Amino acid sequence: MKTTSALAFGFTLIELMVTVAVAAILMTVAVPSLTTFLRNAELTTRVNSLLASINAARSEAMKRGRDAVIIPLDGSNWNTGMIAFVDVNGNRTYELGTDTLIYEKAEPLPSYLTITANNSPNASPPYIRFDAHGYPKPVSSDLRNFTMSIARNDVTGSEEFSQTRRLIVAITGRARTCKPVSATDSTCSTTGN
Repeated sequence: MKTTSALAFGFTLIELMVTVAVAAILMTVAVPSLTTFLRNAELTTRVNSLLASINAARSEAMKRGRDAVIIPLDGSNWNTGMIAFVDVNGNRTYELGTDTLIYEKAEPLPSYLTITANNSPNASPPYIRFDAHGYPKPVSSDLRNFTMSIARNDVTGSEEFSQTRRLIVAITGRARTCKPVSATDSTCSTTGN
């Protein structure tokens, strides 16, 4: 009988193949969840960025005693980015050297996110404006709140509401965010305060 004193270390081919198969199965389960997680994180980041720019513009308007305005970077589409500034000459257009820049977000939204709005953010051209007292200045003299919704456009059905965030600015100027649970959610509606 032949005995060996050295122990053999390593993996057999079958052990290696089983390990690779288990890893492949885990990856097919984990990758879709990771994509959903990353897109939801991007959605939350974008709505928080919009909330921060609205709060900064309102604060600057009250601090400087002048109107502050937020407009889309290209002048017509919120998906392209935005710019917030103190509007010294009141024309709702940013002019370098005249107006005071507050915030600029030049990065456009990813293709799977869409911004929709009502009232002044949906006007032609769209804008958000706060007066020297911090109140939003609407399109008409009719004071109303406005809502901006940021939603994923790559989901449907029951996921649609869980992948939507709304930013509501009341007529007092107070901004808040919410996540609707249904089309009739009165605490997070596009017409509620």
